[in-house]
Amino acid sequence: MPQAAARPRLEVADILRAHGEAYRRTYSPSAAQRAVIRHIAECRTAALGGHVDRCDTCDRVRISYNSCRDRHCPKCQSLKRAEWLEARRQHLLPTRYWHLVFTLPDLLRPLALRNKPQLYGLLFECAAQTLQTIARDPKHLGAQLGFTAVLHTWGQKLQFHPHLHCVVTGGGLDPRGKRWIRARPHFFLPIKVLARLFRGKFLHRLQELGQQGKLDLAGSTAALVDPAAWRRLLDQLYRTEWLVYAKPPFGGPDHVFRYLGRYTHRVAIANHRLIALRQGEVRFHYRDYADGDRKKTLGLSAAEFIRRFLLHVLPRGFVRIRHYGLLAARNVHTKLDAARELLGTPKPKDDPEVDLPWWQRLLRLTGIDLMLCPYCHQGRLIRTQLVTDPATIGRAPP
Repeated sequence: MPQAAARPRLEVADILRAHGEAYRRTYSPSAAQRAVIRHIAECRTAALGGHVDRCDTCDRVRISYNSCRDRHCPKCQSLKRAEWLEARRQHLLPTRYWHLVFTLPDLLRPLALRNKPQLYGLLFECAAQTLQTIARDPKHLGAQLGFTAVLHTWGQKLQFHPHLHCVVTGGGLDPRGKRWIRARPHFFLPIKVLARLFRGKFLHRLQELGQQGKLDLAGSTAALVDPAAWRRLLDQLYRTEWLVYAKPPFGGPDHVFRYLGRYTHRVAIANHRLIALRQGEVRFHYRDYADGDRKKTLGLSAAEFIRRFLLHVLPRGFVRIRHYGLLAARNVHTKLDAARELLGTPKPKDDPEVDLPWWQRLLRLTGIDLMLCPYCHQGRLIRTQLVTDPATIGRAPP
């Protein structure tokens, strides 16, 4: 049975504990960014409390500290990801799935950094409208799709790179809901048409936000207060070819499930990519897609690493995974059920174990047994007391 993975030698938390306070004093991050620094630095330390676990067989003791549960923390996503995936598994259909990526152009990134809720929201809204509009057109598919969209804001070097990953059914329900229309196996929807419609919808809505005074134009975007400069930016954006990328289709639901497991609850950088923190420099692995997807290393000062990491802190309450069409909440018990019936898939049963303790859910969903003794590998860990003494702050065992 799989066990918890070995702890990486270096974690984002180690970097924030060593350099986070100096970064706060020097660069004055936002309240949300300060909270993320604090949460990750305190994650699984005595600052958050914890428990003493004693093995009922070998009598060895393990201190397990509580998690911060911050969605930006590289260590706090396993159970959330497993539970989310289990729910998604019930919504998968026996059909091909396509993977499309909608990316904001470089020219928009300064504006997006100062207006994250507005522009991230437009990215979701306009990408979803574009997909549904083109798919409903009888010249292309003439059907209602189902898709999940996941926001990522980073590139491999932690630079700001907002883009939307969409996992889309390779077909959909006809307008009357009586027939499943399959997309062609090697061609889904016309990419150039998608890109240009996406551009038009996005810039139209962006103009509306500007006219309504709902954009923060300051700092590096202060020049856009001038109507002539704003117009020039829009003209440049209309002349730019926007990137919509279609990856090869998935073979079926199992491939989609594995893909979603890798992408949905990612943070800007995983701990396993970190190599070393020495003399104030952080080194980490990245993939150079422009050079044949080669694995390379990059060194950044601790301050620059933290700055880039904090670029990807989401606005409070912002939902970064959304479902549309057949997978929208209002349709999963109507149109999705109809699609499932047309495709000959039985309706999944309700989960009878939804109220299990968190560690039992993790065991059932992932096979990772956190209550198995890590020393004798035979006994069960029994919680004996609460840990609350801040003087004992330290990293919990794996």
